[in-house]
Amino acid sequence: MIHEKYFELEEKQNELLSKKNTKKADFYNGVYDRYENPVITRHHIPLHWRFDLNKETNPHFMERLGVNAAFNPGAIYLNEKFYLVVRTEGLDRKSIFALAESDNGVDNFRFIDTPLVWDDIDEKETNIYDMRLVQHEDGWIYGIYCSESKDPEAPAFDTSSAIAQAGLVRTKDLKKWERLPNIQTPSPQQRNVVLHPEFVDGKYAFYTRPQDGFISTGSGGGIAFALCDDILNPLITEETVMHEKRYHTIYEVKNGQGPAPIKTDKGWIHIAHGVRNTAAGLRYVLYTIATSLEDPTKVIATPGGHFIAPYDDERVGDVSNVVFCNGAVVNEQNKVFIYYASSDTRIHVATTTIEKLVDYTFNTPEDPFRSLDCAKQRKDLIVDNLELLKSLNK
Repeated sequence: MIHEKYFELEEKQNELLSKKNTKKADFYNGVYDRYENPVITRHHIPLHWRFDLNKETNPHFMERLGVNAAFNPGAIYLNEKFYLVVRTEGLDRKSIFALAESDNGVDNFRFIDTPLVWDDIDEKETNIYDMRLVQHEDGWIYGIYCSESKDPEAPAFDTSSAIAQAGLVRTKDLKKWERLPNIQTPSPQQRNVVLHPEFVDGKYAFYTRPQDGFISTGSGGGIAFALCDDILNPLITEETVMHEKRYHTIYEVKNGQGPAPIKTDKGWIHIAHGVRNTAAGLRYVLYTIATSLEDPTKVIATPGGHFIAPYDDERVGDVSNVVFCNGAVVNEQNKVFIYYASSDTRIHVATTTIEKLVDYTFNTPEDPFRSLDCAKQRKDLIVDNLELLKSLNK
């Protein structure tokens, strides 16, 4: 017998799942639109994923397998539907991947089927998270995620040191997944690895992030580019940093590729994350760069400042003052849907167009890296605008 509490909670959840999401009326920057509600929270997780519905075995209708957060989704637009592979974190800290779908990409996301599983080929792997989804020109959909395991060389008293590697899976239909070997790189730690959607010189191309430690980049740091011959034996022998971290910027501590870059007529546009240190801890924001269509390692545009940062309630959560993005899609109308998580807690969407994204990335002034130069840059803008305003009074 199903517990009667289930039907009460199901009615409330259906109200949440069916709620329309509207653009924020109090937000405008001309670049993208933000929305009033997150697109996915832990409250969107199906009840039968969390509760034992059987009244005999769960007479008090207790949540048996609770969910702490839903965030950092990979994203893909397939067969006119929007799919997110959501990092779903249980109360036990372990993350699993769960698939949610929507018809319009801004609301009514619903989890489908069951959590994603594949062959367990790495018994040391403890946690999995932050999948990047890429529909590659070879016909497969690839997912690259962070595969975390305990550091075997850590002393006995240290039960928190970890090693991050790049796990690799692929699918044709988002239902059946094939586990491939981890991507091997020269770096002792590897996070934020993303597959380029096209072959480069006949090879598979990757964006990596060389890193010495699990948290700190150490002597590494920056978004790197790398090639490999065989996706079934993904061995990378050389990583070339193409966009470095830099002092007193939004990416002074570390930076990394977000989703796969978006192809436009003017270049590949990358949505990346940048990290700086503050008195309140690390602050994560998003920024963009563009690279050449002819040479994807050549950076051709670097707009200054952040693209998206935590806004209002987005600042508060499990890990506050953080936005992170590893999923973005483009539909047939060239509308761009950027899925970002706030404070490691919930998922939001920002929408723009290819035209606006290109305008922003190529026409926003670069960071001059010094305060006085920044003041001169802003002064020039003000002077030009004042001249325009004077012309209104003539």
